[in-house]
Amino acid sequence: MKKSEQPLPFPINVNRRRFVQGLAAGGVLAAFPAVLQAASRAGATLTHTGTAPVLSGNQIELVIAESPVNFTGEVRMATTINGSIPAPTLRLREGEEVTIRVTNHLAVATSIHWHGIILPYQMDGVPGISFDGIAPGETFEYRFTLQQSGTYWYHSHSGFQEITGMYGALIVEPRDGETIRADRDYVVQLSDWTDEDPMRVFSKLKVQSDVYNFNQPTVPGFMRDVSTLGLAGALNKRRMWNQMRMNPTDLGDLSASTLTYLMNGQTPAGNWTGLFSPGERVRLRFINAAGNSFYDIRIPGLKMTVVQADGQNVEPVSVDEFRFGPGETYDVVVEPENDAYTIFSQSMERTGYARGTLAVRHGLTAPTPALDAVEWLAMRDMMGSMDHAGMNHNDMGMDMDHGEMSMDHSQHVMHSNPLAIPSSSVNHARSEYGPSVDMLVHTPRTNLDDPGVGLRQNGRRVLTLADLKTIGGPVDQRLPTREIELHLTGNMERYSWSFDGLEFGQSTPISMKHGERIRVILQNDTMMTHPMHLHGMWSDLENDQGDFLVRRHTIPVQPAQRISFLTTPHDLGRWAWHCHLLFHMDAGMFREVVVS
Repeated sequence: MKKSEQPLPFPINVNRRRFVQGLAAGGVLAAFPAVLQAASRAGATLTHTGTAPVLSGNQIELVIAESPVNFTGEVRMATTINGSIPAPTLRLREGEEVTIRVTNHLAVATSIHWHGIILPYQMDGVPGISFDGIAPGETFEYRFTLQQSGTYWYHSHSGFQEITGMYGALIVEPRDGETIRADRDYVVQLSDWTDEDPMRVFSKLKVQSDVYNFNQPTVPGFMRDVSTLGLAGALNKRRMWNQMRMNPTDLGDLSASTLTYLMNGQTPAGNWTGLFSPGERVRLRFINAAGNSFYDIRIPGLKMTVVQADGQNVEPVSVDEFRFGPGETYDVVVEPENDAYTIFSQSMERTGYARGTLAVRHGLTAPTPALDAVEWLAMRDMMGSMDHAGMNHNDMGMDMDHGEMSMDHSQHVMHSNPLAIPSSSVNHARSEYGPSVDMLVHTPRTNLDDPGVGLRQNGRRVLTLADLKTIGGPVDQRLPTREIELHLTGNMERYSWSFDGLEFGQSTPISMKHGERIRVILQNDTMMTHPMHLHGMWSDLENDQGDFLVRRHTIPVQPAQRISFLTTPHDLGRWAWHCHLLFHMDAGMFREVVVS
């Protein structure tokens, strides 16, 4: 059998604890000598995990291939870059032109996208948009000048290769020296791994979208509601969800039933460790390289000072916890004093976690917190800003594909320049009224100070988008000359994801004029949070009064939320714009942007 034809059987004999905790040793073990010897005879090099090698300079060589890996007790073939998970950390310098040669040893085409990096579109690495991809046996030469500094990352943009191991950190050192003072500097890269063939995972979601959701409403949960809401209240609560034909615990598509959560390529049992000396300032560069997982990060006993978001310096803000989705990065500074602290990264749907340790020496650990309880989606996640008091489903400012409701926009404040603040009038495209859309929100909320479901009023100081202020303000301070409004849409039962009800294959490109200042409004008409990544240009997030907040390359949009940002398309060409949840992107939440 050829290597590319090797089966990836579902590990039905692997119990849930093994998936949640993983193997302590991580990587490839000698516990499966026959399999590994077979892989070795086939020419596969064993995957290196846990500590990514560091490459620097302006000439980089990367090789993409398959190699065996074992995170759960089952040996699987990973897609790796230079044979490691994560891929090598690239440390480059702002202002330098770099040449990165990528050689494909796979049997299928591949690609590498430089996430968040401003560069010519031909170097962006999106097959079918910016280039043809890298064919088997081919070497592609990326060449671009680094126009920015900060914490970024890179990953495959081909198929599901990213979730099978193709991701790495990209650190760009500032041209004029670092302004963030730290004694230690660690990359903390979060990811997720499935022993299943990702295509099979996708197929299962298309058949039953909640197949991995084991947090379904239960009888004990009903009895708890009876004790707090009374029998009538508990019954009304369930009647409402039944009428909507939706699930209040649809927080994530996947769970620990198939995922193992990794920190720097190590399982929770593997316990990645970063060393420090008491009194030192430690910079942690958090990168969410997961295919499908939002993480909530905290280090019990330590305050985290957020100093960077998506590679851009922000005014420092002290927090206990932050949430970030695939594609986002946050840099924090901590000042540990005790011997050991746990870096706790629980998945948003509360079925598992990644975990590591900050310690004064190897071998030390600190207590690992219990997972927080699952929190049901609230009415604000379905209805937006409408006053929920005394309402029932028939009063809701939303449609559940049962018809259309109208709303009165007469209360909107009028300004002399209508583009001074983002429009609050909701415009649903005709294409939203179709089988690909099961939910329309007519009264969206903007509240950027909402940390999101599961983090509200948990007693911890949680970072929100409203807390972030890019130092120096926006690079382009012009007012926009026009607005684009787009809606994030989907049909959960069909597992269909789209913009304005149109999946990628049905849509036409969004046109932008080179150099124009443009406002983009994104309204989320679904029950799930989407991390939206616009390639090739910055997204200047603003509040509902048009005040600039923070420069991002990936912005999470919560359910029933309406956000806006300004952008300036400064590079011609064809760009991608998509949800960074891998399966949502593949299911259709993807658009092409043409700058001409």
